[in-house]
Amino acid sequence: MILHEETLAHVNYLFEHVFKRPMPLLESNRRQAEVPNVCTVLKNDVGTAPGMLFEKNGKIFISMPGVPYEMKHIMQTHVLPLLKSRFDLPYIGHRTLLTMGVGESFLAERIKGFEKALLGNIKLAYLPNFGMVRLRLTAQGRKEDVDEQLNKTFETLKAQVKDVMVIDEDITFEIFLGRLLKEKKRTVSTAESCTGGHIAQLITSVAGSSAYFKGSVVSYDNSIKKDVLHVSEQTLLTAGAVSEETVKQMVHGILDMMQTDYAVAVSGIMGPDGGTAEKPVGTVWIAVGNHEKTETKKFNFRFDRGRNIQLTSINALHLLCMFIQQNN
Repeated sequence: MILHEETLAHVNYLFEHVFKRPMPLLESNRRQAEVPNVCTVLKNDVGTAPGMLFEKNGKIFISMPGVPYEMKHIMQTHVLPLLKSRFDLPYIGHRTLLTMGVGESFLAERIKGFEKALLGNIKLAYLPNFGMVRLRLTAQGRKEDVDEQLNKTFETLKAQVKDVMVIDEDITFEIFLGRLLKEKKRTVSTAESCTGGHIAQLITSVAGSSAYFKGSVVSYDNSIKKDVLHVSEQTLLTAGAVSEETVKQMVHGILDMMQTDYAVAVSGIMGPDGGTAEKPVGTVWIAVGNHEKTETKKFNFRFDRGRNIQLTSINALHLLCMFIQQNN
């Protein structure tokens, strides 16, 4: 083992100027700069322990820190470029679409003829998650041949699931929503009760979302629904907070407050408590709309609190995307 001076200098810099630790480096910190004298050091710009590259008998071995974001940084910065430059790797092509409203088993039954007829070098993967199923075609070989085969096969697949397909590429709803709003030069806002701001968090996780997202009101308490979003007290007393009437008025309230072109509102019972015989845990109302029109949909989820919040948020984004596409 040897002390790698460049890594030690980096560790010192982090502790003195980034972490601003008042005490001197501990011996355990210094040891993070020790590496075997037969390795090539891969600099870790976002942490202390470096990656290490070993070569022997034409083979490459790479060791990386276990902290996920540090490992990903070294992978993207050093490892992948190195592998691409050193090895003649086969071209791997993918085509992905996203479906909603049909389970994996029913989807598989519908397209079993398509799957059976696939060329030997094309594989189909089912990737279910939160009420959605991604269908991904994969093939490898010469780029020109792979792309031609995949494009032709992908068009056949899209035709077979066109009634449940919502996106014909491998992107999330929040990215798709951003594209729609940017193309139309429109803005959006959210009024959230049961999701506690999670829909807004998904929207703003996309770089550049400030161009189309104005803001959100998390109206968790009924007083906020009434005083800020102007949901009528009579509606809250008669229909309740989790109702079609309430989410409609939440949409109108947030549209007026934020002065956006579109809005989405949600209210529901995420659990594990709070359900009734009429409105069990998992009951959710979602409304989407603009200044001329509002559409609503009721859901009955059956999972734990965390998954119910995820499902509500994804379905809210889905309904919003569909509404924007249909109502310029």
